[in-house]
Amino acid sequence: MRIRSTAVFTALRLLAFLVPFGIMMLFPVLREYYWLSAIFAALIGLSLSVLFLRRPLADMATDMEERRSARRRRTGEEQDAAAEDAAAGDAAGEA
Repeated sequence: MRIRSTAVFTALRLLAFLVPFGIMMLFPVLREYYWLSAIFAALIGLSLSVLFLRRPLADMATDMEERRSARRRRTGEEQDAAAEDAAAGDAAGEA
């Protein structure tokens, strides 16, 4: 289970928001309207992540799919074992 790709993507997304927000907070007009700075920073961060963070997003999605498929395989094996146990119990009860 690799959590590194998720951590990298999250950190980069936070930076894509916080850096423009910090720069905008240097201007006195936008400091007064901090909510407007937050909206602009969110739009800039979204744009930057769409343009530049495709690979980290793909890595994160691949890791998540691997974890899900591993969990499904484990769950499927447990269900198979339970079905076999039930079948063995039925066969023992009939004998």
